[in-house]
Amino acid sequence: MKEIIREAMEAGIELRRACVNSLDEPLLKAAETMVACLKSGGKILVCGNGGSAADAQHFAGELVNRFEINRPGLAAVAMTHDASVITSIANDFSFDDIFSRQVEALGREGDLLLAISTSGNSANVIKAIDAAQAVGMETIALTGKDGGNVGKSEHVTVHLNIAHVSTPRVQEMHITCLHILCSLVDESMFGVKG
Repeated sequence: MKEIIREAMEAGIELRRACVNSLDEPLLKAAETMVACLKSGGKILVCGNGGSAADAQHFAGELVNRFEINRPGLAAVAMTHDASVITSIANDFSFDDIFSRQVEALGREGDLLLAISTSGNSANVIKAIDAAQAVGMETIALTGKDGGNVGKSEHVTVHLNIAHVSTPRVQEMHITCLHILCSLVDESMFGVKG
């Protein structure tokens, strides 16, 4: 049992070391894109499935409420938490449409989509990216493995890929990236931590 613990910890440390130099530019570009959206009065719509749905809600919560400093709330909506909306869309159309329909309803030109897919192949996330492009939104994608079809989409403005085969390790880095983005947004918009 201790070996399972050690292997998980060591794999996480190794992955973080590998990401130190490869993610700095995409993270800076993603934060810059988010700040431009928020400063111009736009909002960030966030989507993902399973653990990525939880990450979407976590990230939206950090923006709407606060991260490490007290500051005004920032406009973010996780499209993962309204059971009535999600199940009605899945029932009347398809589970593949649960995010794209919400983007059509809530998204406006100048808004931003944060699309999270560990595999990079979630059909409903890909459809959300296409819907965002259709209404004039930029997209930041957070993926794992080889980035999948999300990573190949020409509609993705910034792609943050964690090139690792283990879903748990990828998701651990996703939440690290999301926390870093919160710090960068706060610093860019409000200055030093207080």
